[in-house]
Amino acid sequence: MPLTTDDEIRDLLSSVRTVALVGASDNPGRPSYGVMASLQDHGYRVFPINPRITGEHIHGEYVWRELAQIGEPIDMVDVFRRSEEVGPVVDDAIRAGAKAIWMQIGVVDDAAAAKAEAAGLKVVMDRCPKIELVRLRVPRVA
Repeated sequence: MPLTTDDEIRDLLSSVRTVALVGASDNPGRPSYGVMASLQDHGYRVFPINPRITGEHIHGEYVWRELAQIGEPIDMVDVFRRSEEVGPVVDDAIRAGAKAIWMQIGVVDDAAAAKAEAAGLKVVMDRCPKIELVRLRVPRVA
């Protein structure tokens, strides 16, 4: 079952140190741009993923084509993609050894969530970590 209680979500956000943001945008008008900045401000290391702008930089971080390229441990994969595009992201997250999948507001894929959970990943759907960090008063990570 996806995480839904405040305690479960707070515990996840408190345990995370690195986030891969799939669907990151270099456009300040896009939600992923602001969420990435907010996650960085909260102390997380964020790896932006976007094959269309690979090699560019967003908020000082190199933009990767895919999760497999990062070569560093990834605690959570934050998904800014349409619901029907989540399945392959979950497959990539499992292969990369991620510990959690976070699907943004409006992003819901029960089959992908079940696959992630079966592989041992924690799952959050239809929420935004930027909002939850503030709402749950999660302390800044060290």
